[in-house]
Amino acid sequence: MKQEQMFVISNTKIACNTYEMTLLSHYVSQTAIPGQFINILVPDHTLRRPISIASVDHYHQTVTIVYKIVGSGTRKLSTYRRGHPLDCIGPTGNGFNLQDFKESTVLLIGGGVGIPPLHFFGKSLVKKDVNIISILGFRSADEVFYKNKFNKFSQTLITTNDGSMGEKGFVTDMIKHIKHFDLYASCGPLAMLQAVTRKLSHKRGFISLEERMGCGVGACFACVIPTRRHKGYQKICQDGPVFSVEEVVI
Repeated sequence: MKQEQMFVISNTKIACNTYEMTLLSHYVSQTAIPGQFINILVPDHTLRRPISIASVDHYHQTVTIVYKIVGSGTRKLSTYRRGHPLDCIGPTGNGFNLQDFKESTVLLIGGGVGIPPLHFFGKSLVKKDVNIISILGFRSADEVFYKNKFNKFSQTLITTNDGSMGEKGFVTDMIKHIKHFDLYASCGPLAMLQAVTRKLSHKRGFISLEERMGCGVGACFACVIPTRRHKGYQKICQDGPVFSVEEVVI
């Protein structure tokens, strides 16, 4: 992890209030693993914005992130154009360990802006000849993104709350359509993760937690989660955001 000045290459709206930003990065592009994030300093805002990495390109030295406008900080990010510098810290946190996913079929379950880190992860798994099935959940069709990107490496199922695309309902409603998988990885809102882990309590899995953070580097204890094995708390920004479902209490 290090502080690095990155430069915007592109910043494109890809769905309702959702943007994909590609950044020139000499360090993070070469060192990041799936599940990690970068911590972005937005001028006139005290706290950095932690945003998961959606993909990296080693050859072109780029990092791609996907973010949703939820406040003044991300709204300001959406105005940045090519060449704009960004003060970033990364790659931050513990991501997915590819050695944990040696099984033949892995189920990816993502919701909203929890989908981008699973895209990075899925692209990494397919290089290891892992069969991938993906369930992606959105509120409505105008918020759907990355469907075609996931189709390139997985069998992809879409759910929307209102039924405007894919199957009406939630990601947990689609699990019944999956006949076989060895383990799963999920990222999304806490309520979704709670429902997924209950539904798949008989399966081995890993979750990536979305959380508001203070420092983002493990110093302030603002983003902690109770754990079973450690009988205490771990920091999502430093010990996570990826955890085994057997390890944490959500």
